[in-house]
Order: sequence, then structure tokens, then C-alpha cells
Amino acid sequence: MIEAVLDASVVLKWFNTAGEQHVAQAQQLRASFERGELLVIVPALLFLELLSTGARRWKWDGPRLEGWAQLLTRFGFEVREPPLAVVARWAGRGLTAYDACYLALAEERNTTVITADERMLALGGRHATSLERVGNDGGLI
Repeated sequence: MIEAVLDASVVLKWFNTAGEQHVAQAQQLRASFERGELLVIVPALLFLELLSTGARRWKWDGPRLEGWAQLLTRFGFEVREPPLAVVARWAGRGLTAYDACYLALAEERNTTVITADERMLALGGRHATSLERVGNDGGLI
């Protein structure tokens, strides 16, 4: 089984594709996850970022957000929190603490963050992989 950290820029594309790039790659990751071929590791803040996007960008109302929150909690991601000192080190390189959390988790797990975030890709080194690199089978190319 492949393990990866997915950030909100990827997971959001699982639920709303309007105006999004690289949707096919994100959907391939979702299919791999649903087939049990991909272990998705996330920090708890992923869920807050998703709900914030649903509320602010997509203008979803309370009941719709509540339903989505229930779905997200049952989704089966492995939730882990990286050491705060590692988050601080990544943030010290110029990332927000939120983005640093994903990279710190990937570093701790010795895996990669799959992201569409250009800043994370620029600063993440071997711990950041572009969503563009996801193949038709959900694996990295």
C-alpha cells in the first residue's frame, strides 16, 4: 500500500471540481484510496480547511456543511499530528504554519505531500509532490 499526505488543495477536488485544475489526477487518488491502495495521512486541520472553503468560497449553508462534516469524519483518513517543532522549522522556511503542518507530517512519516500548492512544492523538496504527477492509476509518475 502506498502512503501519502494529501493537503486541502487536493482533497477539495474530490468534492467540487468547478474551476479546478488537475481534477482527473485528484479523482485518481480518490479511486486509489477507495480501493484500499492508498493510505491517506492528514493533520486534523485538513477538516477545518475543507469546512472553511465550503463555507466561504462555495457559500454552503450550515446544514450542508454539517452533513459534509459528518461525511468527512467517516471518510477513513489516518489523522496524525506532527511535532510542533518540526512545523516551526518548516514555517521558518517561509510557509504558513498550516502548510508547514502537512510537510512536517510528511517528513515525520518519511513520505510525501501531494499538493497543488506552488509554494509548498517550491519549498518542500523531496517531501512535496505535484498533483500533476499522479498517473491514471493513482500512482506517481
